[in-house]
Amino acid sequence: MKFCPECGAPVELRLPQDDNRERHVCTVCSAIHYHNPKLIVGAIPEWEDGRILLCRRAIEPRHGLWTLPAGFMENGETTAEAAARETLEEAHARIAIGELYSMHNLPYINQVQLLYRARLLDLDFSPGVESLEVALFEERDIPWDTLAFRPVKYTLQRYFADRKNGSFHFSNTDLTPPAPGPDKHV
Repeated sequence: MKFCPECGAPVELRLPQDDNRERHVCTVCSAIHYHNPKLIVGAIPEWEDGRILLCRRAIEPRHGLWTLPAGFMENGETTAEAAARETLEEAHARIAIGELYSMHNLPYINQVQLLYRARLLDLDFSPGVESLEVALFEERDIPWDTLAFRPVKYTLQRYFADRKNGSFHFSNTDLTPPAPGPDKHV
């Protein structure tokens, strides 16, 4: 941030009084501008036969790889509304939101990812503008080697294990940065 959205004057990084972190502070009007983590919210859309809906990404990051429908939460919506909206946008799929299933803290990229269990309401789905294709997968057919993001992979692995055990449990995971390399991803 270079300029204050309140008055247009330059901002500088400094430690405001009674704070413990440097913030962007306006040099003229003294407005403090906070930059907080982004919420990524999505769903695990399941059809009646147990298959899961996945989207193949048409955008970066991780173009061409598979993921659950998810994206940035918007102002003025709940996390459940964000999960349903993202599923509709990315897969043109209508879902009934269930319980919050997993939360992944990614402090190294300032994100928190939330995934809800969800039930597909019908089979009327198709790729949205951010998806190359969408498809239902049984566990054995999940494209494990081409999943776009670690939180999605970890969530799906645990989801199928929980389903086999007949009991689903909320999970909260703190992730560290991935190891460097050509295949590194969130």
